[in-house]
Amino acid sequence: MNKKKLKTGALTLSLLATALMTGHAMAAVSESEAAKLGNSLTPVGAEKAGNAAGTIPEWTGGLPTDAAAITPDGFVGDPYPGDQPKFTITAQNYEQYQDNLTPGQIAMLKRYPETYRLPVFETRRSAAMPQRIYDAAQRNATQTKLVRGGNGLENLDTAIAFPIPQDGLEAVWNHITRYRGGSARRVVAQATPQVNGSYSLVKFVDEVVYTDSLTDYNPEKHGNVLFYFKQQVTDPSRLAGNVLLVHETLDQVKEPRMAWIYNAGQRRVRRAPQVAYDGPGTAADGLRTSDNLDMFNGAPDRYEWKLVGKKELYIPYNSYRLDSPKLKYDDIVKAGHINQDLTRYELHRVWEVEATLKKGERHIYAKRNFFIDEDTWQAAIIDHYDGRGSLWRVAEAHSTYFYDVQVPLYAMETLYDLVSGRYLVMGMKNEEKNPYVYNYEASSHQYTPAALRNSGVR
Repeated sequence: MNKKKLKTGALTLSLLATALMTGHAMAAVSESEAAKLGNSLTPVGAEKAGNAAGTIPEWTGGLPTDAAAITPDGFVGDPYPGDQPKFTITAQNYEQYQDNLTPGQIAMLKRYPETYRLPVFETRRSAAMPQRIYDAAQRNATQTKLVRGGNGLENLDTAIAFPIPQDGLEAVWNHITRYRGGSARRVVAQATPQVNGSYSLVKFVDEVVYTDSLTDYNPEKHGNVLFYFKQQVTDPSRLAGNVLLVHETLDQVKEPRMAWIYNAGQRRVRRAPQVAYDGPGTAADGLRTSDNLDMFNGAPDRYEWKLVGKKELYIPYNSYRLDSPKLKYDDIVKAGHINQDLTRYELHRVWEVEATLKKGERHIYAKRNFFIDEDTWQAAIIDHYDGRGSLWRVAEAHSTYFYDVQVPLYAMETLYDLVSGRYLVMGMKNEEKNPYVYNYEASSHQYTPAALRNSGVR
C-alpha cells in the first residue's frame, strides 16, 4: 500500500457528541507520548526492551530481507534452522507453565493429553515492516480517531491505527488495520477433519486489494472502503467456480460490509448479507463463523471491549517448519488437531483484550478473549465462550514472517471445537506452487457484482 490516506469523512457535531458519550472522541495520543515510538517503544508500539527475566530479548529491528534463501516455489527459508525445542509443555507438566498459557491452551492439553503439546523454542523477535509503515504508525498515533461510538475510523494512514492503544477497542482495531503487505493474491487449502482425522480439502484463490493501491484509486469514491476481497473455490469440483466478493468498509455501522456470492451451479450472483458476524464461513462445515476468518474480522460493534493488559505467553511464532513446502497436507492434518510436532511456540508479550457481547445483541460467541502479539498486532490466540460461559472454541494462528517483503502473516489458522472434537485449519499452502503474490495490481472494476460472473466460470 502507498501513503495515501483512507478517509471516512468529516466528523459531524452529532458524531462528536456520540464519541464523547462513549469516551472515544480523543483517541489520538499527545505528541510527547507518540515520541516514544522508535525510542522506548518499537515503531509500531511494542516494548523495545526485553523482559526482566531475559527470556524475551530486546527488539533490534527484526530479520533482514535476506535472512535465508527463497525456494523456486516462493517459500521463504527457515532463518533459524539450528533451533531446537528448549522444552515441551504437555498435559503432564503444564501446571508449572500455566501462568504463561491461555485457558484455551490448557483446555486443549486436557482434551488431548496424549497428542497435544507445545514445543517451546528460543524467543526470536523477527518481525519488521517497511519504513513507510513505521511513518504511518507515527502519524496515526496523533491523528487517527474513533467515530460512531468506536465503530469507524477517521484519518487512518495505511495501517496500525493506534500504535499506543488506550483501550480494548483501539487494540482490536490495530489487529483489523495491521500491516499485511498491501494487496496480495494467494492460493491456499482448508480442511475440516472428522473426529477420526479423515478429511477432504477445499482450495481457494484469494485476492485482497486495498483501495489505495488500486490503479484507479479515487479517495472520494473509495473513501470508506478499506479493501476488496475476492475468494474463488477451485476444488472440490462440486464447489469449484463459486466466488465470494466483499467490499470491506472501515465504518461498518455507517456503511455495512457489502458482499455477493456467485453460485457456479446456478450461474447467478446474489447479495450475501450473511457474510458477517456469526454467519457461516465458506465451506467450513459449520466449524467457523464469518468473523472467525483472519482470527477476527469485520465490525466490532456487537461487543464491549476491555483492555485487560499485557501478559507473557507461549504463542505460535516463526512457524517456518510448519509452512515448509517439504510437507504434505497429510503430514499436518491429524485427528483432533494439527500435528503439534511441527509447531513452534515462543514466549512473547501480548495484549489481552476481552470482548463481551452487548446486551440486546446476538452472536453465538458470548465472550471472546484475544491475545494479540505486541510486535505485529496479529491476534495469536482467541478463546471463544458460549452463552453459558463455557469455553467452546480455541483459535490459534501459527504466524510466520515473510522477511523478503517485510510482511508478518499467518502460515495457517486453526479453530478447535472442544465440544465436538473437530477443528478447522485454513491457509495451508505447503503443496502449492508460488502461493503468494504481493503488490497485486488491480482496478476497482474487477471487484463489482457484474464482474463476478466472468470470474466464476468452471
